Amino acid sequence: MSRVLSGIQPSGSLHIGNYFGMMKPMIEMQNDHDLFCFIVNYHAMTSLHDGLELRKNTMAAAMDFLALGLDPEKCYFWVQSDVPEVVELSWILSCHTSLGLLERSHSYKDKVARGLIPNTGLYTYPVLMAADILLFNAEIIPVGKDQKQHIEITRDIAERFNNTYGDIFVIPEPLISDDIAVIPGIDGQKMSKSYGNTLEIFEDEKSLKKKVMKIVTDSTPVEDPKDPSQCSLFALYRLFAGASETEQMRERYLKGGTGYGQVKKELLEILIEYFRPYREKRALLENDPAEVYNILEKGAEKTRAAAAVTLDKVRKAVGISYRV
Repeated sequence: MSRVLSGIQPSGSLHIGNYFGMMKPMIEMQNDHDLFCFIVNYHAMTSLHDGLELRKNTMAAAMDFLALGLDPEKCYFWVQSDVPEVVELSWILSCHTSLGLLERSHSYKDKVARGLIPNTGLYTYPVLMAADILLFNAEIIPVGKDQKQHIEITRDIAERFNNTYGDIFVIPEPLISDDIAVIPGIDGQKMSKSYGNTLEIFEDEKSLKKKVMKIVTDSTPVEDPKDPSQCSLFALYRLFAGASETEQMRERYLKGGTGYGQVKKELLEILIEYFRPYREKRALLENDPAEVYNILEKGAEKTRAAAAVTLDKVRKAVGISYRV
């Protein structure tokens, strides 16, 4: 059974892009993989400097995962800051990571180019990510194409460490699914919190309706045929509709006579219905935060036991454990 690891940042409300890009695939993997799934609140600190907001987002992300079907009995589920071993390993790895390796990080350069004020945490982000992965001997790391280089950096760090101290770390492999297309936001760009174009998973229906009705479309008249392959609205609809419904909608596009306003109404209906059972479970969790705390505490305890095995080997290898 392969060991799979992935995490999500609590930097804002989770949206449909997060769901199809990471959350749904991870939840499906819990049945036939050794799954490690966590909320990366240390990473979120590179851009989020509001303590109350980070605390709120962390709990919200935990509730979202549990409501959507993640079973803590079938996997390791924890909040990053509840497993402090990762910070110690990150420091040890940073002492074995060249500046040149970090300076080649495309993600850092891109964020700075977009106007994000750089800090040391943003610069050393790949080292903490490497610690997240290597601490648990993860073999498979599902990532988007934009994160592929970070896995390559992790591999470089692990190989350099192993060359120095012996076979301590498992060398991970990225898993990049070509089946997951870019999910468009309401403006047609990639759905992203940074673009302000998201449809949130547990957004209230009134707000969701307002956003769906704002989804950008072209000016093709109602009676004319339309190209479904070029329509963000259709791309979103097919995520939730079954194969038969999707094909029927495709035929309606090509035939003409169906306006975008009608498609938006149908998208809203199917969105609300798809997430209805998850909304109900989410409401129960929100009314019982003590249960969520309990789940996360148990998850951290189980995860720390796994982390201790690797960290003990590392401490002995580098000489931090100096008693013989």
